[in-house]
Amino acid sequence: MRDYGIWLSFNNQEEGFQLPVNPASIEMREKSNGKTYDITTLGEINVIKSPSLTEYKFEGIFPAQQYPFVISNASGGLLEPVLFYVELIKKWMESKRPIRFVFVGSNFDINTPASIESFEWREVAGSPGDIEYSLTLKKYVFYAAKKVVPIAQAASKTSLVKQTATRPDDRQQPKTHTLKAGDSLWSVAQKHLGNGARYPEIQKLNNLSDADLKRLQIGKVLKLP
Repeated sequence: MRDYGIWLSFNNQEEGFQLPVNPASIEMREKSNGKTYDITTLGEINVIKSPSLTEYKFEGIFPAQQYPFVISNASGGLLEPVLFYVELIKKWMESKRPIRFVFVGSNFDINTPASIESFEWREVAGSPGDIEYSLTLKKYVFYAAKKVVPIAQAASKTSLVKQTATRPDDRQQPKTHTLKAGDSLWSVAQKHLGNGARYPEIQKLNNLSDADLKRLQIGKVLKLP
């Protein structure tokens, strides 16, 4: 059975959490950037351009207590205080850097870098500290300026490029992971194994029961497959 839910993380999953309550729906907005022009001899014409980046919008709550509908394994438990969710999102927005948006559904998955376009929140009147929020994300495409190399210099560097282009990555992959705030077995498996659904391998290797997943301790060192 798949872990249905939404995960938000920042800086290569250095920080992050699973939404403790799944939103009722996710709105995805995709549109083209076509423009209409009025030409005297032809009349109105439409110029089709590349589609704009996909937007994702959803609403939900950050609960202040463990309601029955709260996802039991969300990031090893609720973050406390509940404003910690809000402060993390505000911090990520102020960094002017993209986050990682992961949605695992019954029919399709989303795993993409995204910018936080808007974040609205308020404390729910009459509730014990619950926070309602609305979050809008936009798919992010990484880009970088390219340095222009003169032809003469490019020719002199050709042999060096051939020697280094195929050099293997000799960095040793970590065999352990120290749990931080917001970590879950799913996020650890996603970061180190490339697939969050492989978290049962880490659970078995570390002799963790299902009950242990609800109270993962910050600072605990996990062995990795």
